[in-house]
Amino acid sequence: MLGQFTAFAAGFSYLSILTGIVQNFHLGFREAGSAFIWTWPAVFLGQLCVAFCFAELAKLYPFCGGIYAWSRRAGSHFLGWLTGWVYLASLVVTLAAVALAWQVVLPAISPVFQVIDAPAPNPQNAALLGTILIAICTLLNTYGNRWMATIMNIGVVIELVAAALLIVLLAVHTVNSPAVLVQRPVSPDAGFPISLFLAAAVMAAYVMYGFDTAGTLAEETVDPRKRTPRAILQALFSAAVLGLFLIAFAILAAPNLSDPKIPKDDGGLPYLIKEILGETLGKLFLCASVVAIFICVLAVQATSARVLFAMSRDRQLPASDWLSRVDPKHHTPQRATIVIGLAAIGLLLFNMNFDKIMSAMICVCIVWSNLAYLLTTAPMLVQQLRGKPHRTLSGFGVCVNLIAVVWGILLIANISWPRSQLYGEAWYQLYATPIFTAVLLLAGLLVYIVWQPESKTGEVR
Repeated sequence: MLGQFTAFAAGFSYLSILTGIVQNFHLGFREAGSAFIWTWPAVFLGQLCVAFCFAELAKLYPFCGGIYAWSRRAGSHFLGWLTGWVYLASLVVTLAAVALAWQVVLPAISPVFQVIDAPAPNPQNAALLGTILIAICTLLNTYGNRWMATIMNIGVVIELVAAALLIVLLAVHTVNSPAVLVQRPVSPDAGFPISLFLAAAVMAAYVMYGFDTAGTLAEETVDPRKRTPRAILQALFSAAVLGLFLIAFAILAAPNLSDPKIPKDDGGLPYLIKEILGETLGKLFLCASVVAIFICVLAVQATSARVLFAMSRDRQLPASDWLSRVDPKHHTPQRATIVIGLAAIGLLLFNMNFDKIMSAMICVCIVWSNLAYLLTTAPMLVQQLRGKPHRTLSGFGVCVNLIAVVWGILLIANISWPRSQLYGEAWYQLYATPIFTAVLLLAGLLVYIVWQPESKTGEVR
């Protein structure tokens, strides 16, 4: 059984500031300059309302599957199934997207990791490194909870210590005035277009989801009604605070904010860290980022496998009997884990020649994850409006829940917005997220009608 720290570690390692910020610092800076830092608290406040809702649901329904289980009980069989379907798809895309982060860090440590020599962003090499990473994590996730928990705990401690030390060292090397934190990429007379701020929010939105991960491991956690809600909120708060300081001091310590390498795919935060701290010390912290990315992939895959297992155990998917088997020796859903790993690897290999593979996958997984969140918070709001109180937040429950629903709609609309710098120039690339989302929902509806999972399950657990 998993303890309090492991429950927290599962959520924090999914959020992983040394993964998401390192992977996408250049994207936020490219879109809105130093002012992109203000997207961080804005996204945090919106996601905090969602996290409060999830903390309440985790307390009420401490079952494997997280938001799939919560939505099913807060809404209906069909809504729970649709939530699980969307979230499962988002987790597969997230697994592939996070694995691509090794391309940002490893070549910055040594050119030996540039196996396929090509100019940035080099999607082929990114896909290769990502495939290797997912294969390793698949093996570890099938081996047993004890090994996974130990590795995850060690990795999170390394990330927490490295992040704290990095923030301190960046603070010591501060050379810029705090005024640069509102520096814009356009002339002062032109104002600051809100569209730049909205585009830059992709970076913060990518980091600040997955805090519900502790909920997917609830049945494997000691005293889940108490520990899981706490772990959800602790993970989000910790990542938000450390992430804000990391971004702020990286900007304040930058030797030259006009350096053209900062907003580039092969530059960004890894380049900035080495410029500030020097090659040797800079590479040491990048090695910590490599570990953080590894732990993040491990956590995402563990979450994905549990959601697939939970839906299969409830006989909600084709091949449920096969997928819901737990290995008698290692006590893990090995088959579900392997299927998730193969699906993510297949996604990487299929898109390995697409230059925008990283940013496009990031946007898709943000939209799908937050759509699954919305399918959970919306029925919860309906229940509260019908008179069922929000036990954790007392009289503020309805207000918080309403904000969470509105926030989810706005976030999905913003990230789905067609932007060539994120999706590509062709029309089918620009509108990839709404097109793929529509296909995902239609495919889910078709599977539901043909498979009729509601008729194949007994009473809700």
